[in-house]
Amino acid sequence: MIGKRWIIGCWIVAMGGCLMACAPQAVREAQSVVAQADSLWHEGKQYGMDEGDSATLAQAYKTLEAIPLPFREGLGLGSPYAHACYHYGKLLRAKENPVEAMQAFIAATHSGTKDYHILGRIYSNMGDIAHLAGEYPLSYDMFEKSADMFLQNGDTLSYYYDLNNMAYELAEQGKKESAIYLVSQIEKSCTNKEILTKTLETRAEACLYAHQYDSILYYTNLLYSNNSREPNIFLLRAKAFTFLEQKDSAVYYAQHVLSLSNELFDKNSAMYILTHNDDSKDREDVRKISADRSDVQKLIEIQQGKLSQAVQLLDQDLHYKPDYRWLYAILATLVVVGACIYAYIHRKRRQHALLSQQVEDLTIQNKEAETQHEKIISDLEKHKRTIADEIEKNCQLIIKAESFPQNIYWKDFNKMCVAIDCQFYMIATKLSKKNVLNETEIRLCILVLLNLSRVDISKTLPYASSSVGKLKDQTAKKLNTTGKNLRDYLIKMAVD
Repeated sequence: MIGKRWIIGCWIVAMGGCLMACAPQAVREAQSVVAQADSLWHEGKQYGMDEGDSATLAQAYKTLEAIPLPFREGLGLGSPYAHACYHYGKLLRAKENPVEAMQAFIAATHSGTKDYHILGRIYSNMGDIAHLAGEYPLSYDMFEKSADMFLQNGDTLSYYYDLNNMAYELAEQGKKESAIYLVSQIEKSCTNKEILTKTLETRAEACLYAHQYDSILYYTNLLYSNNSREPNIFLLRAKAFTFLEQKDSAVYYAQHVLSLSNELFDKNSAMYILTHNDDSKDREDVRKISADRSDVQKLIEIQQGKLSQAVQLLDQDLHYKPDYRWLYAILATLVVVGACIYAYIHRKRRQHALLSQQVEDLTIQNKEAETQHEKIISDLEKHKRTIADEIEKNCQLIIKAESFPQNIYWKDFNKMCVAIDCQFYMIATKLSKKNVLNETEIRLCILVLLNLSRVDISKTLPYASSSVGKLKDQTAKKLNTTGKNLRDYLIKMAVD
């Protein structure tokens, strides 16, 4: 009973602290700001840029962010908070602060809201940031999440826009076939003219990385016929004419890009084309364009640094689990006493059982190992005996043959060694590799292995009968054995 009252008391204290930190008046003001931002958004305007104070929007975002997730959901503030994240993130993007914008968008994905439309918008913005950073696979994933959110919301128009964005990211990766397949799926199901026009731009982009420059001109002409005059269309044509080595046309469209677009990447590409294709300009004009392009590249470098940090935040969020430390702390508080008592009561019992099991397992393993070892030794000894018996039989067959010693090519040392190796498991080669015996001593070892008597050895070698014993002892000594044990030594060498 005391424990239950203590838990309830902690909950009440936490709830009271939350409400004190975020006073009802502040929460209502934050909700009002978010509602105004939504209203402007539906009118095609942006809070903090077209109307409203950016500091007020930032405060509303911070106020709702300060409420812990379970209380925020309990108070029905999950969706307003997600909207606040979206509007604040869009404002930060407009002010060229992609890092904090990404933080706001990531926070929205953890808001717990079921407002799939706003989540679709948020994931789409995350995809845009990843695209600008050049992280096209990650951008594809974000647009895919966005498309799924719009589909769950029943917003098919936005869904098809995101499918086209996904196809565009595939095109940027040089995956033309995959991009065209996705575009064809859109064209089969969608009748919206604006979306179908956007798919033409995606097709043109896919053709750029596939080096199909005539196709780029074809699709951009179709875009012109649909009254599309986006800077990227001019840039695609400028690039196509550059690769087709039609310099005048490339310069013409590159100049159009500079007159229409303030995007740094568009300017950089257009200036590159002008630098390398405009033969009408003198050296000073070219130098000026090159200097202007260097300035643009410095700005791109700064922008890319920020975008890379933003993408890094997104990547970390995707690969790491959410921070549920507050939940773990509550759960730990509830279970720590019981866990400690349980651990104390059963500790020795578990240790004893574990030790007994380990001893039993080791005993069984030792017995199995001993049995296996004994079997291996037994099989090895049996195999050695079989070989030794075979050697004895071969010795008898050789020396009892009428053609002995011609049957082992006695007069030709090399042939003899080959014949003996074949019959006695490479014994001649093994003796030679000792590098301590001469030819006569190796011949003696072979005759000893064949179990010839001293008289027969002296006749075969040939060697004085009185000197055979001395030669045998001398040879055995070189092999670190005795003349008496020389044959057993040779048999063992052959077996091993």
